[in-house]
Amino acid sequence: QVQLVESGGGLVQAGGSLRLSCVASGRTFRNYTPGWFRQAPGKEREFVAAVHWSSGTPYYSDSVKGRFTISRDYAKNTVYLLMNSLKPEDTADYYCAASRGSVTYNVAAYDYWGQGTQVTVSS
Repeated sequence: QVQLVESGGGLVQAGGSLRLSCVASGRTFRNYTPGWFRQAPGKEREFVAAVHWSSGTPYYSDSVKGRFTISRDYAKNTVYLLMNSLKPEDTADYYCAASRGSVTYNVAAYDYWGQGTQVTVSS
């Protein structure tokens, strides 16, 4: 089993940047596919980005492609989400997740979740 802890959320003005971090403990990300999701008030949780742990190949939702970058640090067992050019519609709770399967956009395919970190983008 793996435990995930996110950090790095906060309040930022539109056009600004934030970097989220997700540290895994218990087991390494090597055994999982890590991803980021977000959930805005009144909306369903949605896929943001994922990364193939071994190759580093990233995958993004269309809404964040070109603005967000997912990366991983082997030694620190950590996944990052660098968010640039933030928009008010990016406001949500952001969750780190790990899937025992391959890269997927499907929320239900992720087995482990962090507690979430709040991101608020003001206009």
